[in-house]
Amino acid sequence: MGNGVSAISVRRAMPTDAVAIGEVHVAAWRSTYPGILPEAYLARLSPVREAAHYAAAIRGDAGVFVAIGGDPKRVVGFASTGLGRKDAPAEGEIETLYVLDDFRDHGAGRRLMARAAAHLAGLGCGSAYLWVLDRNPSRWFYAHLGGKPTLTKTVGWAGVTLEQTAYVWQPIDLLFGSCSNPA
Repeated sequence: MGNGVSAISVRRAMPTDAVAIGEVHVAAWRSTYPGILPEAYLARLSPVREAAHYAAAIRGDAGVFVAIGGDPKRVVGFASTGLGRKDAPAEGEIETLYVLDDFRDHGAGRRLMARAAAHLAGLGCGSAYLWVLDRNPSRWFYAHLGGKPTLTKTVGWAGVTLEQTAYVWQPIDLLFGSCSNPA
């Protein structure tokens, strides 16, 4: 693993991470959603706009965590969390999880999910969920971590109608257990 992926660590995001988080967000969307979201929409994504959004989240109540790896060390993924929204299928939400392509399948996502679950449990959440687009090729990851597809809904995004599914961990301990199991 010449790119240093084995040395991935996770920590709470700092305001100075916002620009790198914005860059990871845009890179992940551009590599994951071609053919799902319009190409023109993906081309207009702005790391600067995303950075502003995440900077506010980092300064606010959201739990935002970054995966650090590579050589030189840099932000290679991130996750954000919050309390479940109105009519949510669980108490806490993992709002985002994005990892750069070169760092997938090396534990960054699993480590970020574990940290997100720990944060939500610390807020008193006994269960967790996340929404994933049904056409997202990485949706298998959430099932592999023990998430149960529980609820589906149709959403509009960038002029396209898409189906998404909520994966739920009830109780949240199921997520802790699956994140610590390297299988």
